[in-house]
Amino acid sequence: MKQTVIILAMTAMMVSCKNKSKDETKVLSASEVRDSIEFVKFKETKARNEAAAAARANTATVNNTPAPAAAPKKKGWSKAAKGAVIGGAAGAVTGAILDKNHRGAGAVIGGVVGGGVGYGVGRAKDKKDGRN
Repeated sequence: MKQTVIILAMTAMMVSCKNKSKDETKVLSASEVRDSIEFVKFKETKARNEAAAAARANTATVNNTPAPAAAPKKKGWSKAAKGAVIGGAAGAVTGAILDKNHRGAGAVIGGVVGGGVGYGVGRAKDKKDGRN
């Protein structure tokens, strides 16, 4: 039985890995032709827009008028700070609930651990968003 299953599996692999001959040509459907034409038009438009932007940049430097540098605004709290505060608060509450004999110590330990974990999670989100 094992040998039959192995032979069938190997046969299926051999059949599925069959290469197509090099003489076969792909016939494009009407939608594929339309898509490829649209893509060529898009590339031409993009090239024209980039050339125009380069020309504007050259004109700005020739006139000695530097283009204003737009600095990205950092607004509000970072996700790392939010995560640390939320994690610290949640950890403090959890620590106080779990350690019934020493609620203050449990709250401090839980707050530190929760704040660290929250900061780590928030920092990962900041990095993903591109905020340094």
